[in-house]
Amino acid sequence: MTNKDPNLLLPKGLIVSCQAPTNSPLHHPEVIAAMAQASINQGAVGVRIDTPSHIRAVRQRITQPIIGLWKQQIPGFEIYITPRFSDAEAIAQVGADIIAIDATLRKRPEGVTVETLIDFIHNELGKPVMADVDTMEVARVAAAAGADFIGTTLYGYTQETKTESPPGFELLKQMVESLGVPAICEGGIASPAMAKKAINLGAYAVVVGTDITGIDSKVKAYRLGLGE
Repeated sequence: MTNKDPNLLLPKGLIVSCQAPTNSPLHHPEVIAAMAQASINQGAVGVRIDTPSHIRAVRQRITQPIIGLWKQQIPGFEIYITPRFSDAEAIAQVGADIIAIDATLRKRPEGVTVETLIDFIHNELGKPVMADVDTMEVARVAAAAGADFIGTTLYGYTQETKTESPPGFELLKQMVESLGVPAICEGGIASPAMAKKAINLGAYAVVVGTDITGIDSKVKAYRLGLGE
């Protein structure tokens, strides 16, 4: 671990995930940066941003913490959130304060493991790590490997949890009760009431994406709701 007070790395509260589908007009560095700045202006404690170009643009607008990741679709591998050392290094160089990684136990490219990736990010890049997990088993491995924050991000999105739907409140509760590492609730938060529930369960912070910044999916949902 970095052995720093979590509050010095990331304040408690609301984190806004400012992302957009690659085929959306919102998927542009300056649009993402504007979303991030608007979020910070309204009291978000930090933002979660994908890709080096978007992180660079956001860094020019805000000084608050950026949780950076780089989604990489690599043939033959299901893991896609910052899967390699080079991905972590690229987003660290453009201004990410915390590096988010897929910490599941699935096969990884280039012989990378959860342990070696966290060690690299800590010791070579000097950055804390947010481990995105799907199960309690994975959360324990990430904690043992030194993750600074552990998020419920992948609950409902892996083979092991495909029958479940986020948010992973039960997983969050177990993490809070047994890990001793700050737990972040991410995935499926669709209202302020749900975010408050996560905090009441002991979440250190709550990440909200689609319900705040997901214009494409929100408009589609309204159209479907209207029967169009």
